[in-house]
Amino acid sequence: MNRRPKVLFLQGNEACAEGALAAGVNFFAGYPITPATEIAEVLSRRIPQNGGKFIQMEDELACMGAVVGASLSGAKSMTATSGPGFTLVQENLGYAAISEVPCVIVAVQRGGPSTGLPTLSAQADVMQARWGTHGDHPVIVLCPSSVSETFHLTIRCFNLAEAYRVPVILLTDAIVGHMREKVEIPDCEDIVLVNRKKPDKNVKGYLPYAPDADGVPPMANLGDGYRYYTSGCVHDETGSPKMSDPTVARNLINRLHSKISQNRDKIVFCEERYTSNAKTVVIAYGSVARPAIAAVEQARNLGLKVGLFRPITLWPSPDEEILKATESADTIIIPEMNLGQYAGEVARIFGASGKSIKIININETGSELFTPDQILGCIREVYES
Repeated sequence: MNRRPKVLFLQGNEACAEGALAAGVNFFAGYPITPATEIAEVLSRRIPQNGGKFIQMEDELACMGAVVGASLSGAKSMTATSGPGFTLVQENLGYAAISEVPCVIVAVQRGGPSTGLPTLSAQADVMQARWGTHGDHPVIVLCPSSVSETFHLTIRCFNLAEAYRVPVILLTDAIVGHMREKVEIPDCEDIVLVNRKKPDKNVKGYLPYAPDADGVPPMANLGDGYRYYTSGCVHDETGSPKMSDPTVARNLINRLHSKISQNRDKIVFCEERYTSNAKTVVIAYGSVARPAIAAVEQARNLGLKVGLFRPITLWPSPDEEILKATESADTIIIPEMNLGQYAGEVARIFGASGKSIKIININETGSELFTPDQILGCIREVYES
């Protein structure tokens, strides 16, 4: 039976809330902060209507603590924040990482540091999204470039969190969060949802951190009758802290990362345009990918061999995909609304590969989105030099 999707004209933040509801979110803890507040506003009405819980906490650190607790109790839980709030989230995000608590964090980027540019956009939290909390922790970060993609990637964030017992970040920005576009909302029966693996009925033999073959342990909800210990310390398969045993620490940290790396083909995805014969490749993500796509199209119309690579999964880093997309290229152009955070990651990828390639950064820190002409101008300079 063919079911027609519902068509809505949504703001990016509204689309994020709709995606969370479609994914089955039933707990949200938040604190108002520009430019992410609309996500909380929508969910404060809609989650209780669906039988879930919404709570406004005293700050973002507490929000993340509540999200972790709700997830341990079986809820699909999330929070949404920006800038300084994202910084406060990081402490309990580390707890979620080491205790393998599935949850979703939405970070709608704005200008910084500190209060910075509260109502304006930036892409300056790319590295905070990966390394914001301390220690070698696993994380998955997805980055949408449109309102429709925000809806679909929010669902994907929940599915990845549930599948791999890991905190997942949707890293959007004020431009995507506040623009309005048409979004086709599929019928709920057409949306594929993933739920965390549950243990068998053997309550006595349950080991909360004993992984299956995919590296992910089955997860019992608190209150289901399974007694176990949850700790932010290094622990063994029972959950008991084992801080004096380097072997336990080594095995745990390595497994937390390997459950992501061994499943990277199911996690990492990107968009490519015209890269098969491109001599110059523009790498852009988030809102900046929009003028970058227009610039590449214009350059192709001028007969220039230019391609576009858009990382949708920022972390884990799409090293293999970037190298493959730039096989025929001798120049990469990276426009970013920061001072080169992702450009540094691209330089690392090529440094490790041994391939020599010219990397040109175009940076914007004043919150103004690039125009296609700015990026096209850089492309033309490459071909005229």
